[in-house]
Amino acid sequence: MCASLPATAPDPTGVILNVQGYSIHDGPGIRTTVFLKGCPLRCSWCHNPESQRTLPEIELDVDKCRGCGRCIAACGNGAIRLQAGRSSTDRALCRGNGDCVVACPNGARSLHGALRTAHAVFAEVQADAPFFSRSGGGVTLSGGEPLAQPEFAEQLLRLCRESGLHTVLDTCGYARWEVMRRVLRFVDLVLFDLKHMDPVEHRRLTGVDNRQILDNARRIHHELALPLHARVPIIPGCNDSPANLAATARFIAEDLAPSIPVSLLAFHRYGESKYAGLGRQGEFLQTAPPEQERMEEIRAVFTAAGLRAVIGEFEPTPVPVDQRRMCHA
Repeated sequence: MCASLPATAPDPTGVILNVQGYSIHDGPGIRTTVFLKGCPLRCSWCHNPESQRTLPEIELDVDKCRGCGRCIAACGNGAIRLQAGRSSTDRALCRGNGDCVVACPNGARSLHGALRTAHAVFAEVQADAPFFSRSGGGVTLSGGEPLAQPEFAEQLLRLCRESGLHTVLDTCGYARWEVMRRVLRFVDLVLFDLKHMDPVEHRRLTGVDNRQILDNARRIHHELALPLHARVPIIPGCNDSPANLAATARFIAEDLAPSIPVSLLAFHRYGESKYAGLGRQGEFLQTAPPEQERMEEIRAVFTAAGLRAVIGEFEPTPVPVDQRRMCHA
């Protein structure tokens, strides 16, 4: 059993994008996924650009805007003006407090991110506990990157573990090992992204190189012996070359273990419209999603390396009760 939190323990706050119940693709069983804002990477194929920046921000759907000007009156920072009959936001002045969202009668504005305490989010998660117990599910922290808000992530995961909930961390792996190790004390399963094996290409594609990421993957598996699932996004023209696919499969099979499951996640364009709404036109990667036949060819590269690879997410597998109530030292 985990020791109880001291009565005087702080209750850190975090910027939360969403708390999504009945998730079936973020770990075993039925889960509640907590999406945290903020990510140290800037992948041009990211389909959730609203999760990249830590602070709350406003998205504008210009097709819904009628130019009534109520958002202008509501904004206390002078960040909004009318332009060609539609509202426009100066991102340098916007503070993301959401007053314009409330004032808009047409639902043209939406707020991404809200400041919440770890205990408040835990209470929402705990309300779904009956679904977890019946399905072998639990709670997953995703993002963004949960480790970009380590104090909040650690406290929320600790509260979940003290209540016997199975915990999953969905991570890009880019964090100092001391931070990662501290948070992983309260994690049962890690979903770990591998985007490119070459450090120079990784930096070009994401803004950071991959040396720390790969080292963290090795240490999670070999030092902590935590269950780890590899997730490999397949981005045409970016990381789907034969050399990189073979290197990725080799890293998982040899530097980690052949028993590590691999999810191959095909690039899609579902998040493209969000970039314009966030004032980030032109940042989304312009490439076509891979065809199913191509995904099968890629899967064959990983299976040839002795790996169990699937296209898409693994089907949720219930977690036995005795594995949901352990606590790492």
